[in-house]
Amino acid sequence: MKAIEVIGEGKEARLELGEAPTPKPEARELRIAVTASAVNRADLLQRRGLYPPPPGASSVLGLECAGVVEEVGSEVRRYPLGARVMALLAGGGYAEQVVVHEGSVLPIPDGMSFEEAAAVPETFLTCYLNLFRIGAVREGQWVLVHGGGSGIGTSAIRLLRAAGVHVIVTCGSLEKVERCRELGADAALNYREGPFAPEVLELTRGEGVDLVLDSIGAPYLEPHLRCLRVGGSLILIGLMGGAKAEINLGMLLARRLSLIGSTLRARSVDEKAAIVHGFLERFGEALRSGTLQPVVDRVLSLASAQEAHDVVERSEHFGKVVLRVRD
Repeated sequence: MKAIEVIGEGKEARLELGEAPTPKPEARELRIAVTASAVNRADLLQRRGLYPPPPGASSVLGLECAGVVEEVGSEVRRYPLGARVMALLAGGGYAEQVVVHEGSVLPIPDGMSFEEAAAVPETFLTCYLNLFRIGAVREGQWVLVHGGGSGIGTSAIRLLRAAGVHVIVTCGSLEKVERCRELGADAALNYREGPFAPEVLELTRGEGVDLVLDSIGAPYLEPHLRCLRVGGSLILIGLMGGAKAEINLGMLLARRLSLIGSTLRARSVDEKAAIVHGFLERFGEALRSGTLQPVVDRVLSLASAQEAHDVVERSEHFGKVVLRVRD
């Protein structure tokens, strides 16, 4: 089968279209003929050798896909041959075929294209896990999300607004600020114009936000602690800005703050199945009705995977960059 290969190492690593063995499903797995996949920043890290796949996962890049069920294992009962599905993957999405445990698969709603569906699993499930299962945000509360124009940012805006939660995002351009507001963010702040913490406190009348979804890490730790309300939570899902920072434990203690680290990729198949089930229970109807949709910035061919990575690396996108694997 055709699949994307990583050529070279480190910063010089590039993506090229090559060949890989067609995978075979085990008892509770199904094989998907992939129509589309999508690019996530984790893919960029893996290309450079900084984010290896978990044990047993495909070494091919790609954390999500959409396509048609082509083969099922002996114990799969949920999805018949020919079903249109999207899936959360531990790897393997940048290829014509992929195998995945049935618990990590979601049906594609009628009216949703394969390209749109490919942009759903990784960011929507990441946001659902961290905002609603771990963070337990409720209607009327306030959340701060960085990278409002990213896949995570746009997905978070969609889910939080659907749940009646107020959301503040940060962006790096005036254009993205405006687009985030149009998407439903209560406020969008241009981080290039100054510190975000004072503006967050002003927007929340000095109380601060209930939760911060943080993909930046070290340089934002101190301002995050300042703009959390008493009893608030900082959920760390990425380290784009660095991994090491000093922390004022006194502030954590005095204001009863929670600092939580969270990843999705390495969780067990049972954990992922529970996350998928919970997401469909909470947001499945909104997804089926079309009121909850991903934001797709552009669709490129699988052979253009390196170009797609370059777009994401330069933050030129708004929403998800999708790879069309086949027509």
